[in-house]
Amino acid sequence: MTENEKDATLENVEATESVVNNEVEQTEVNEVEFTADPAEDKQEVSEEKAEPVAEETPSVQAEEVPEVVAENTTETSVEKTATEKVSAPSVKSSGNVGFEDFDWAVINNKHDDYKPEDRKKFSDLYDETLSTVAENECIDGTVISMNKREVVINIGYKSEGIVSLNEFRYNPDLKPGDKVEIYVESKEDKKGQLLLSHKKARAMRSWDRVNSALEQDEIIKGYIKCRTKGGMIVDVFGIEAFLPGSQIDVKPIRDYDAFVGKTMEFKVVKINHEFKNVVVSHKALIEAELEQQKKEIIAKLEKGQVLEGTVKNITSYGVFIDLGGVDGLIHITDLSWGRVNHPEEIVQLDQKLNVVILDFDDDKKRIALGLKQLTSHPWDSLSETLKIGDTVKGKVVVMADYGAFVEIATGVEGLIHVSEMSWSQHLRSAQEFMKVGDEVEAVVLTLDREERKMSLGIKQLKADPWDMIAEKYAIGSKHTAKVRNFTNFGVFVEIEEGVDGLIHISDLSWTRKIKHPAEFTSIGADVEVVVLEIDKDNRRLSLGHKQLEENPWDVFETLFEVDSVHEGTIVEMTDKGAIVTLSYGVEGFVSQKHLIKENGQQAKVEEKLPFKVMEFSKGSKKIVLSHTRVFEDEKKNVEETKEKTQQATTKKVQRNLTATLEKTTLGDISELAALKDKMEKSQKKKKADANDEENS
Repeated sequence: MTENEKDATLENVEATESVVNNEVEQTEVNEVEFTADPAEDKQEVSEEKAEPVAEETPSVQAEEVPEVVAENTTETSVEKTATEKVSAPSVKSSGNVGFEDFDWAVINNKHDDYKPEDRKKFSDLYDETLSTVAENECIDGTVISMNKREVVINIGYKSEGIVSLNEFRYNPDLKPGDKVEIYVESKEDKKGQLLLSHKKARAMRSWDRVNSALEQDEIIKGYIKCRTKGGMIVDVFGIEAFLPGSQIDVKPIRDYDAFVGKTMEFKVVKINHEFKNVVVSHKALIEAELEQQKKEIIAKLEKGQVLEGTVKNITSYGVFIDLGGVDGLIHITDLSWGRVNHPEEIVQLDQKLNVVILDFDDDKKRIALGLKQLTSHPWDSLSETLKIGDTVKGKVVVMADYGAFVEIATGVEGLIHVSEMSWSQHLRSAQEFMKVGDEVEAVVLTLDREERKMSLGIKQLKADPWDMIAEKYAIGSKHTAKVRNFTNFGVFVEIEEGVDGLIHISDLSWTRKIKHPAEFTSIGADVEVVVLEIDKDNRRLSLGHKQLEENPWDVFETLFEVDSVHEGTIVEMTDKGAIVTLSYGVEGFVSQKHLIKENGQQAKVEEKLPFKVMEFSKGSKKIVLSHTRVFEDEKKNVEETKEKTQQATTKKVQRNLTATLEKTTLGDISELAALKDKMEKSQKKKKADANDEENS
């Protein structure tokens, strides 16, 4: 007997039991009514109660029972037992039996037409059609039917169970007849319903299945639930597995949300048993096939072969092309003969185009492709009339510190070196003259068609200022220049673009001692100059600044005579002495020993003191000063005056003594001789001190 026939038999048996039970209930009710009123006529009650039973019971036996027996003889015992409940009392009441003679015991007695061994046989046959089901265990069931919300499952029990369709959302191909795993939660709830769960069954068996899938490299199905950081969450056997974004497909994924809610095939690639993490891959399913396709395609490749491909991915350095199972790269320099800032200027994603194979590596499976090679080189179509000295127009496409690349035609570029941008000798950055996108006009300086190189210049569009330098900047002429640079020996200035000159440090000032030009001026400042010399070959002018004024040393010679005293201010101290500024801005030098003041202390910076000129040199523009000599000479003059006075006094005394010698005694002469010796010693001592001071 098939499963469908068994199900139909069970349905007929249940229908028969329902009809029989109704008849038995009705008979029992009549019996109760009959016994409840003994005062009435017993014969009438017996006849009235017997008639409906006699009419209904045959109909059940004639119509319902034969159908059941015809379909399944196994159900005969069940049918007969149910029918006896109705027929037993009707037999007793079918005749004119008195109330006193009615056998009430017949109602509770069961009449069985089968022998015990036959009944047991039929019962065993019926039990074989049913399964023994235990609660809290996993079994396999069969999908009987399904709708938009529920799935009806047959597990071989006396009734079917219902499972929510949401538990099967990972399997959109579910259909009646499919075998599914089921967890029995309860054989009968309050409503008598069989409670089943597919989700719990999957959870109980999920880890075994996942481990088995990893070990046996099995392909499994999973439902993509949602998107997460770096990939997707996939429901696999009730376990949430992680699908990395790189493992979804061999092609880059641009829209991850498009995969949410889909059921796909996967391979388990990694399991972390400690943290219960599972990683799956869809890409692994197609990689093996693609690898074989790559080998076949690469085996047929030839350099120079033209193939059709699809733009798969675009990066800043090139474009990846899908050639039908194998990828190739078009480098950004092979997209166009012209300058390309980004590949998106030339191609778009999913665009189909023809490419040429430039090179390939069998081992690494790398293929270099080209797009510009499908067209002729622009240099081949360059005008034959173009020659050196011609003026061309173009657009600045690339800027560098050393120059600018100008595209005069698509794919034809020339370099303007920074030295060809201006007649000035001061090399500057090319960005100071132009920028990317500028339309410029230039002169062709060199042209090499074989090497496909061209150099251009824009300063040649202007006249060379050195062609008329002698007429425009004659010797002795005065001009205003701009300071461009410093050196230890002078200042480089620019009178106009392309005309530079040098002011030597000695030509900056007549009076100041300048150690570095930064003490005198600053870069970018304007300075008045006089042309001293012209060097046309080296394109250089010798300039001077102090020559704008007359030489003041002709006047200083009469002002700062030797031994003249002048007031000055100490402006700087050095190891050898100090620099002192005098009137008219002229500077002098004072040695260390001549900086001692009258109180014995050393003079300091910014002190204003009197200084005596010790030496003056017009040729070397040098003045030597001394502060110490000022007060020493004054002291010396005072002492000399005092000495002269004493000498005059001494002479007077001597004259008086000579006049009175004749009158003096011998003792007086001795006293006078002693006085004379004392005076002579005093004079010798003063002369010795004076000599020491002069020597110092």
